[in-house]
Amino acid sequence: MSQRKPLSPVDAAWLRMDSPTNPMVINAVAMFDEPVTVDQWKRILEERFLKFPRFRMRVRNIEASPYWEEDPHFDLDLHIHRVALPAPGSQKELQELVSDLMSHPLDFARPPWEMYMVENYNGGSALIARIHHCIGDGIALVRVLLSMADEYYDPCEIPEATSSTSLTDLLPDFLRGPARLLSQTVKLSEKLIDESIQLLAQPEEALSLARQGVDVSKAVGKLILLPPDSRTLFKGRVGPKKVAAWGQPVPLRTVKAIGKAQGAKINDVAIALVTGALRAYLISRGESPENVNVRVVIPVNLRPLEQAVELGNKFGLVFLSLPLGIEDRAERLQEVKRRMDAIKHSAEPMLSLGILHVIGLAPRKEIQDLVVKLFSQKATAVMSNVPGPQECLHFAGSPLGSIMFWVPQSGDVGMGLSILSYNGEILFGVMTDARLVPDPERIASGFMDEFEAYRRQFAPRYPRRTRRSQKTAK
Repeated sequence: MSQRKPLSPVDAAWLRMDSPTNPMVINAVAMFDEPVTVDQWKRILEERFLKFPRFRMRVRNIEASPYWEEDPHFDLDLHIHRVALPAPGSQKELQELVSDLMSHPLDFARPPWEMYMVENYNGGSALIARIHHCIGDGIALVRVLLSMADEYYDPCEIPEATSSTSLTDLLPDFLRGPARLLSQTVKLSEKLIDESIQLLAQPEEALSLARQGVDVSKAVGKLILLPPDSRTLFKGRVGPKKVAAWGQPVPLRTVKAIGKAQGAKINDVAIALVTGALRAYLISRGESPENVNVRVVIPVNLRPLEQAVELGNKFGLVFLSLPLGIEDRAERLQEVKRRMDAIKHSAEPMLSLGILHVIGLAPRKEIQDLVVKLFSQKATAVMSNVPGPQECLHFAGSPLGSIMFWVPQSGDVGMGLSILSYNGEILFGVMTDARLVPDPERIASGFMDEFEAYRRQFAPRYPRRTRRSQKTAK
């Protein structure tokens, strides 16, 4: 009999939050400048991905006390799919494929993940990965991705893993390369990303706050007393169909220059750009953004750095209200900065982690639905902000041109906003409910419009487009 391992209460909470309209699946798409064949991807997955035992395990006894067990019938071919985009194989066709896939749940008869090897994409290829949230959070899965890159893979350093091998057992050798990259990423994060909500740097501070009991009662009161979000066209009863879009990357150094000119951090600028894009979309649909309160839920990492490669979920949530009603861009950026500063050192992340712990321990219908409804009423979107590696990675020798991801939304939250920095650029992606926002590409385009407006006003000496976007335009 294979060894059984119970899910942690928080992992079980994410498992049980699955719904027909919002599957708890993390969706990611990686775009490569050169073709990568299916056989090459199989070899990468067998050598690097499946060394993590969790990806060979399925979840059993979901409704009661769920546990992991090794899938006795595991077959890699059941998890990977080969698809080719219709001509012309552009971003539009890839977005349509991603949208179709993210609307479907995963099969829990097998380990809950799948990948699609996409051919005929823009002269290269793409990889779409779909991994259930119960396996791990964004930090853990980023670590898995990094360990698969050519720059950090050394077959001589990887011991053979079994179902009983833990990731901690593999750390000394297996993740020596990714650990170096993690250190570099953390240093970048500490310089550029607001310490209160960035995902990779200084999570120990949040844990320290929880141990000291700082403002816990205040955080509880704030969460309970938050009024419902405004009823904009972004909110409503969601359906099963999702739509995804992402825009052209913008130069990180230009965003940094905009922030420096206004005394703000890169994260403040990125959120101001998103706010402007949402404001413009409301106006284009005939809805006034004045006196509108639109909150986003932002994940906050609570995992100590030395545990950054462990799977599972160890993050909390904070609520941020976006100032959509402010027309002046300089004033809007300053208000974003003020609100970001106000949530520094908050106990809210630990409180939300505790709530998820309770959900995982409680019978499914007693508490879970009530808490999910509470969160849904108080937020319009989930916003994830991940500072990635600032160097070009390669897989099977092919350069990783860009990458985008979306974390799931629960209840009737119908929009996911993703900001990711990679290789000197910032990328923005949107996932929406097709009933509410059928054209998220307009929001993605609005992000670029806002960037151009901020660049002209605060950083006119910096380039309008990145090297890669100029190459694509040619």
